[in-house]
Amino acid sequence: MPEAENNRTNKTNATDNRRPSRASSPSSPSCSDGFIPAHGGYEDLLSFRKSRLVYDATVRFCDRFIDKRSRTTDQMIQAARSGKQNILEGSQASGTSKEMELKLTNVARASLEELLEDYRDYLRSANQPQWDKSSKEALFVRKLGRSPDESFESYREFIDTRPGPVVANIIISLIHQTNYLLDQQIRRLEKDFLNEGGLRERMTRARLATRSQQQKRPPQ
Repeated sequence: MPEAENNRTNKTNATDNRRPSRASSPSSPSCSDGFIPAHGGYEDLLSFRKSRLVYDATVRFCDRFIDKRSRTTDQMIQAARSGKQNILEGSQASGTSKEMELKLTNVARASLEELLEDYRDYLRSANQPQWDKSSKEALFVRKLGRSPDESFESYREFIDTRPGPVVANIIISLIHQTNYLLDQQIRRLEKDFLNEGGLRERMTRARLATRSQQQKRPPQ
């Protein structure tokens, strides 16, 4: 079973044999000669799928272990939702604004870091340990995370039946996996922006290319 990962960007093996956490199958078509690149396809982002799992698990955790009247319940669920939704929105915005995609992905990362601290607070207040990343529990969770069919159902039995500290540690492990993927994604976005620029640069290149083609046409 699950884990206490002390490094917030602990390099789990969650990406083994999986698609990279970068835009994949675009949901919005793009003209190959245009300046708006393929974008969307957030469902294919491993970081998004992991963040959705974190959200589902957090909703169940709060339902089982946190007083529904407590402000903590709303804060944890909203932080989990923000992590998921900002990945989605960033992917959708990437066609016209790489800057916005990078900004929203960073917001997602910050939201999940906030959620991570909430789970650490829960363990600390209950005087319970956070699993060591090399513990058998931690290794078990990482093994589940490598499955190509990973979903909330992969963890439902544990999240629905295990005591609060165990469930908190499971979700901490999942947050670490998601954060590691987002850290990779952010570095790739930064690199892409430096190499390719943003929308204005693409618009300029497309316009210059069109003018060049027009000038090469023989006179009528």
